[in-house]
Amino acid sequence: MAAGLYAALATIWTIGTGGSIATMIVLGVLLIIAGLWSLMMPKLTSMQWIVAILGALMFIAPWVIVYATHMGAAWTSWICGAIAVIVGLWGLAPAAETQRHAGEQVAH
Repeated sequence: MAAGLYAALATIWTIGTGGSIATMIVLGVLLIIAGLWSLMMPKLTSMQWIVAILGALMFIAPWVIVYATHMGAAWTSWICGAIAVIVGLWGLAPAAETQRHAGEQVAH
């Protein structure tokens, strides 16, 4: 969530194109929503995958949306995207463990 918030707010102080600003805001807000949803429903491993996928999209956005030459916006996307991918993948094991324990409790 913090990476998404930073990406969305960084459009205030970084120089970029219209595409970079829109991309960083949209992906940032989507990361915030996915993070909140993941906190509310920790058993959903799918939300961890969504966070990782959104992070990957943010990471490749400077090349796809063509703002890699705008260093402030590009580095923000790369760093926030990498953080989201790492955190999303890192959260898979605890989410799966929580899901497994919840299934065991229902079976008893």
